[in-house]
Amino acid sequence: MTSRLFGKKKPKEAPPSLTDMISNTDTRAGTVDKKVQQLDAQIKEAKAKLHKMRPGPAKNRVKQQAIRLLKQRRTYENQYTMLQNQSFNMEQQNFAIESIKDTHNTVAAMREGNKAMQAGFKTLNMDEVEDLQDDLEDLMDQTNEVQEILGRTYGMDDIDEDELDAELEAYGAEFDDELLDEFADVPDAAPQATTVIDTPAPAKEEGVDEFGLPTL
Repeated sequence: MTSRLFGKKKPKEAPPSLTDMISNTDTRAGTVDKKVQQLDAQIKEAKAKLHKMRPGPAKNRVKQQAIRLLKQRRTYENQYTMLQNQSFNMEQQNFAIESIKDTHNTVAAMREGNKAMQAGFKTLNMDEVEDLQDDLEDLMDQTNEVQEILGRTYGMDDIDEDELDAELEAYGAEFDDELLDEFADVPDAAPQATTVIDTPAPAKEEGVDEFGLPTL
């Protein structure tokens, strides 16, 4: 009955977020900045007229107009600065809030990671790990023994190492004597070939025989 007479209460609207307010403020600041730019153009135009005009009532009117434009420009400049400061303050606050959220998320993730590590260690038996390590070490030793057994040589007589050393020295001396004999058979220097220079016979002069006498 009461709701029919007075109506239902309207649900409260959620307050705007800082991000929305920052966007609105930046939009307003952009609009004000455009007005400042427009006034700059008008002031430059008025100053150009003043330089060309002679003193008189017309020039005074243009001067008053330029002064009015300067006042408007200063007002818009103050508004622009104020909006920029408001946007900056909200951005700083928004950054702090986001940083706090990130910190809470980081702590929650670290807490979950801690729980996972504790649960993992509960199911991990250190004695089993040590036994596993000992078994692996024994297996490696057995593997090395098998490799040594497989690497043994068969069918070779046992020979004294002194005899092998003496044979090696004799083999080297015999090899050196053979090399010396080969070098002794090689001549010290190859014989030089004698070169024969053919001297051409003197050409016969016309009207002269072989004895130098005039031909008849």
